[in-house]
Amino acid sequence: MRFNLNLFLILFASFAFSQNIAVLKYNGGGDWYSNPTALPNLVKFSNAQINTKINPQIAEVNPNSPELFSFPYIYMTGHGNVFFNSEDIKNLRLYLKSGGFLHIDDNYGLDQYIRPELKKLFPNKTLEILPANHPIFSQVFNFPNGLPKIHEHDGKPPQAFGIFEDNRLILLYTYESDLGNGWEDQAVHNDPEEVRLKALKMGANILHYIFVK
Repeated sequence: MRFNLNLFLILFASFAFSQNIAVLKYNGGGDWYSNPTALPNLVKFSNAQINTKINPQIAEVNPNSPELFSFPYIYMTGHGNVFFNSEDIKNLRLYLKSGGFLHIDDNYGLDQYIRPELKKLFPNKTLEILPANHPIFSQVFNFPNGLPKIHEHDGKPPQAFGIFEDNRLILLYTYESDLGNGWEDQAVHNDPEEVRLKALKMGANILHYIFVK
């Protein structure tokens, strides 16, 4: 039997943590690596506050990689251009239809680029606005008005959009909220603690929705 190092590492990590998450390393020139402290801070908060057991070591994964299927939650952010080639589309679509979850968090400037790529990914589906009574807004922490506003950009209201497969939310697009900025170290954006806490609580709701529901 051939030794599989990657499988061994995944199994070894699972002794301490039940799940791993990753950042999507997409092509097109956009800064997929934005907000480097965001996910580690969110995982730390979630593990401490709502008893998730997520590995604090955040992976990076390409959309066409078989490793995509090792991560129940994939986070995507940035400000600029995004491009999914045919292999990216095929792999991402299979990943999402097979039980995966993609959270796209607009870091301001991503919207005009990601929407055409999502039409390539799911030509027959549309982004649906999640109502404020969707369970993701009340998993653990209650957000009666839906997605919170963390950073002001164009003065637009925050919106959460979803793509569904057989009534299952498989893709969440958070727009005009900038949750990732709120998850970052306080010194990065100098956000008031109550704003950061609001972002972290909403992020914890998302993780709870994926891992605990």
